[in-house]
Amino acid sequence: MSTHTGEVGRQLLREIGELAQIAGWIASDAGQHEEAERIYRLGISAARQAEDHTLAGNLAGSLAYQMSNTGREAEGLTLAQAAFRDAETEAPPKARALYLDRVAWAHTKAGGTENGQQAMRALGEAGQALSEDSEGTESPAYLYWVDAGELRIMESRVYTELHRPLRAVPLLREVLSGYDATHTREMALYLSWLAVALADANEPEEAAAVAERVISLGSDAPSERVAERVRIILARLQEYAEVPEVAALLAEHPAA
Repeated sequence: MSTHTGEVGRQLLREIGELAQIAGWIASDAGQHEEAERIYRLGISAARQAEDHTLAGNLAGSLAYQMSNTGREAEGLTLAQAAFRDAETEAPPKARALYLDRVAWAHTKAGGTENGQQAMRALGEAGQALSEDSEGTESPAYLYWVDAGELRIMESRVYTELHRPLRAVPLLREVLSGYDATHTREMALYLSWLAVALADANEPEEAAAVAERVISLGSDAPSERVAERVRIILARLQEYAEVPEVAALLAEHPAA
């Protein structure tokens, strides 16, 4: 019978938590939301047993993000706020920035003027948190992707959701101009927000052109999240069904 030290046990639990983060994300992206929630909660439990509050916060924030996007906005907001609050004191700057980004999104999806204001406040706090990051600051490897560009993407999505296209469109153009086009799924998702923002800005012809690109990219990188975004774009463009470019798009891709 073998035994291991407490630290080895905690490391094993951390690895379970990190694997749960990846597996939960994959399940969520595939539209398997119940399975994703089960995996995320398993990961949260493992991270808490390992006394790794930063990892637990990351997993809870991911679950909150899913909730906010699947009609459970109130639960998503409560969980996103709890994830930030529970891990705030020991989380490195990148982690705090990510938690605050998720709080901002949860407020946005919850709707209403007050939540919109809270979303903007959380975005500002996320930027401040990230500014505290430096080369000498240690962050978990799984936060490698959290940077100023990702914060701008979330900011632009919040502006789009709040129907502020004059803020959203320039920001999205800026972000997308420097984005790695080989990241097909992410490019499709970010372009989908641009398409909606352009429609809100009364630019249906350009919105239709961007929508075509989203659909093309989505066919190359199947994702339920991208498919859902396509449905949202097509529904939004129904208002401009008489515009030739939009009519052609809707004829080829009828809204579900």
